Amino acid sequence: MSRILLAEDDDSMRLFLARELERAGHEVTAVADGVDALPMLGPGRFDVLVSDLVMPEVDGLALAQRATAADPLLKVIFITGFSGVALKASESMRGIPVLSKPFHLKTLVEAVGEALASEQPPLRPTR
Repeated sequence: MSRILLAEDDDSMRLFLARELERAGHEVTAVADGVDALPMLGPGRFDVLVSDLVMPEVDGLALAQRATAADPLLKVIFITGFSGVALKASESMRGIPVLSKPFHLKTLVEAVGEALASEQPPLRPTR
């Protein structure tokens, strides 16, 4: 199906999500945070970035901005347990799916399918 880069700083959540996305037929590369994800970015390496919004050092929004700058065709899905963070960043994330934890795994798998089929707008730089 698709190649997914998953950036999630919670170990158990990362393992759980990666396993379920693989069960759905996707190839998943899972990393602990945005810092670990940065060297993996590049054109055509991944189809979808699934990233936690709140991570140390390089947060999900900064990661997604760098990732889509490196590969404008990359689709992005954010996950977060902090709805306030999603609201604060929402202006630059217009059109990007944000799943609030806890979410059903079926919802994530569906969001990946929808992202792959969509024309996502580019991420706007934060000020």
